Amino acid sequence: MTSMSPECLTCEHNARIGSLPPRERVAADEHWRVAHAFGTALPGWLVLVPRRHVTAVADLTDAEAAALGPWQVRLSRALRDVTGCAKTYVAQFAEAEGFAHVHFHVVPRMAGLSPDLRGPRIFGLLGADGVTTAERDRLSVLIGERLATALGFAIGRDRAARRGG
Repeated sequence: MTSMSPECLTCEHNARIGSLPPRERVAADEHWRVAHAFGTALPGWLVLVPRRHVTAVADLTDAEAAALGPWQVRLSRALRDVTGCAKTYVAQFAEAEGFAHVHFHVVPRMAGLSPDLRGPRIFGLLGADGVTTAERDRLSVLIGERLATALGFAIGRDRAARRGG
């Protein structure tokens, strides 16, 4: 990570990745960190964020861009395995006040989801608390373990976090 913004919550979390709770560090590598979204009524709603401060997709480095697609596929597979979702939605806006840092929503779409909430209307479930902190942590650990198993190594936890610091 080469740049950070002191006013950015995502950058603040990236700077202390080793001490974050499971919901804020589902998995990470040198370019990306995965968190479970807060303020959502949908269990398993993930957010994929660059480890450096960047506010536009066009400003991703080639290395960040090369890792982006595999991350989205891996997360979609892990969500399918852990939540049983029928498919995932992937979206990127980074327009909300205080959330200009590029981030990708990777959202599980369950088979029985009401047609009123399908497609972009899924965002009606964001901003509405419903998934407890404990449930977000529980799912984050399961998803992180699934990623580690699928990849054959411990991508689910940053090395510093595994050492306790």
